[in-house]
Parts: sequence; C-alpha cells; structure tokens
Amino acid sequence: MAKRTIVSLPGDGIGKTVLEEAIRVLTAAGFDADYVEGDIGWEFWKEEGNPLPQRTIDLLAKHKVGLFGAITSKPKDEAAGELSDKLKGKGLIYSSPIVGLRQHFNLDICMRPCKTYKGNPLNFIRRGKNGEVEEPEVDVVIFRQNTEGLYGGVEWSNPSEKVYEALMTHPKFQKNFGKTPVEELSISTRIFTKKATERILRAAFVHARKYGYKSVTVCEKPNVIRETSGMMYKMAQQMQKSDFPEIELWNTNIDAQMMWLTKNPENYGVIVAGNMFGDIISDGFAGLIGGLGFACSAQMSADGIALFEPTHGSAPKYADYPVSIVNPIAMIESACMMLDYLNENDIAVKIRKAVAGIISEGKIRTYDMLKVSGRPEVVENGAVSTKEMADAIISRL
Repeated sequence: MAKRTIVSLPGDGIGKTVLEEAIRVLTAAGFDADYVEGDIGWEFWKEEGNPLPQRTIDLLAKHKVGLFGAITSKPKDEAAGELSDKLKGKGLIYSSPIVGLRQHFNLDICMRPCKTYKGNPLNFIRRGKNGEVEEPEVDVVIFRQNTEGLYGGVEWSNPSEKVYEALMTHPKFQKNFGKTPVEELSISTRIFTKKATERILRAAFVHARKYGYKSVTVCEKPNVIRETSGMMYKMAQQMQKSDFPEIELWNTNIDAQMMWLTKNPENYGVIVAGNMFGDIISDGFAGLIGGLGFACSAQMSADGIALFEPTHGSAPKYADYPVSIVNPIAMIESACMMLDYLNENDIAVKIRKAVAGIISEGKIRTYDMLKVSGRPEVVENGAVSTKEMADAIISRL
C-alpha cells in the first residue's frame, strides 16, 4: 500500500501542541504516513485577512484526510481590531475557518463518541437508591448535522429592505416584531434540508446497526420548533420503520435531555441532532466522561473528505506556558478515529488499549485528571505535561 499523506492543521494555541503529540503516538504505533502542514488560524487572519487560505483548501482537496488541532475565534469587532494595519478598513469580516472547511467540503456528518474510561477520576458518579455511589458506564455516539441549522451563517443585523419585506409576510413576525425598528433587528436562521437530514439520520442508524446499539435518539425540539425539528423526527420515524426496524427510535427534547443526562446516561446509545443541539448534547456527554480533554470528533463528506479534531478550543492562556500541561488524549482519540476511517483498525485498537491502560493504572495524570487548576506549577506538583502523557502512552504501546 502506498504511503498515506495526511494534512496536519495545527491551528492556534494548544492545537499545535496536542497535534504534534498525537502524530508522535501515531508513528510509534506503526502508522506510516507523510504529514503536510496546512496554514490555518488566527495568525493568517491577522496577516492575510483570511484564516483559511485557498492553498490550505487545495491541500485538503488533494489529500482528502486531515488532522486538526484547535482554532481561536473572536467577536467581529475584536477580530477586525487585530488585523495588521495594512488590512484595516478594507471591509474584511472574520469567519471561523473550521466552519468554512465544513461548508466548503460539505463535511455534513459529524460524529462525536463519548465513552467512559475505567479508572478516570473525572468520570460521572451518582447516588443509588440506598445512597451507594454508582459510576454508570457511558457509551454514546452523537451524530451532529454539521453544515446547516443555526450555524449555517444566514444572518442579518439591520436587514435589507428585501429581507425585511420577506419576513413581514409571516404573520408571527408581523405580530411580534413588525413594530420593531429595522435597525434594532438581528436575525439568525435555522435551515434544515431534507437531503442533509436524511444523510445524518442514515449515518446514525447505520452506525447503530454496525456496532450493536439498541437505540437511536432524535434529540431536538419538535414540540416548539415544529418545521425543522419536526421534519427531522418525522423522517427518522419513516426511516426506522422502513429500513431499521430492529433499532428502537427514541425522541427527546434538548432541554429535557440535558436534565436526564445525569439521571440515566447509560441508557442512551446513538443520538442524532441538528447543528446547535448536537453541539450542546455532545459537550454535555463529554462532561460525563471527563470533559473536553477526552472529547474527540470526526467530520466527513459524501465526497471522501474527512477531518478529525478534538472538540476543545485553542485555550490560548495555556499555550504560553513554558511547559504545556494540557491533556492530549482528545487529540489522540481523534487520531484513532482517523485510523478507523482509513481501516487501520489494528493500530487504533493498540493505541486505545494503551490509553485505557494508562488511565486505569492511575499513576500518570494530567492536571485536569488531578482536579486542580491549570497553572504552570502543576507539573512540579505531580501532574504530567502534555509530552509526558504522550510519552507514557508510547511506552505502553
């Protein structure tokens, strides 16, 4: 087999550190690849006015598979203020490059597994019927529609006359907002299409069947957001009945689901949702397995483009520490999802076993696993650095 080429996209802040360590683990585990680095992130916004240069898009289009670290995003006015002097006043508007990649390549399927590591001191615990401590095992995979909904970017502040006139054709807009001065209006849309909704639902059901999950839960809000959430649930009902009758279809509202999250998380298998609610519920379940230091994700298109990233941010305050203290496991797990995608399953299993062994043994822990504040001195007080955690996983291999 020809040697693979992977596009590495370090991004900003701690993204650069955790991606480097993940690549070290991949190499040590026997994954043979060349890595070509793509330019993406805040520095390119400041210097070029574009955090996602065309050359980076071309790289991913050529090589198909990317590993992504983390990105820094700031509000519009603050982003404009950080542009280099030569670019200020030219009407440039910052937009998230990761959202840009999702939309350019139609990376519409986002998969976020949340699985308990035995021995992780950050695992969720609760009281049982008789007051005993219980530690439910979480094994949930969230399928998030990744390109539409509230993150679709169709928004206005002080909308144009045409937009305003169109909105005024809706009786509820006319009644509730018709007297509001147009310059006081900011509007975000929530658009679902049947094609994209069908793809995310089918991906969820196929995954449930392949890996033996008993249920697929649609987590939306169809009792209030009747058109979009309602469409997704109705399509799920039709799909389950015709194509996946052996898999139970559950329906939860996002607000109630967040309440039930800590009541019975072990009952859920595959969960599917639109963009915003999928983002929310995946972070909620990530909290039950240790937080964003353990939360990985994959994003895939119908055309064979795939991007793998931890769901944490760039944490710029940690990036300047003389010794990096952040937990690299989410990035390493994201790399394992890449291996699964590339059918390098044996290497993925090897790495996951090494990670599980380190956590179960309990001798080596990053600062978050020690439940202490993320200060530079934690390494002197018993926490391992980012590199030391990767070293331990490599030794375990």
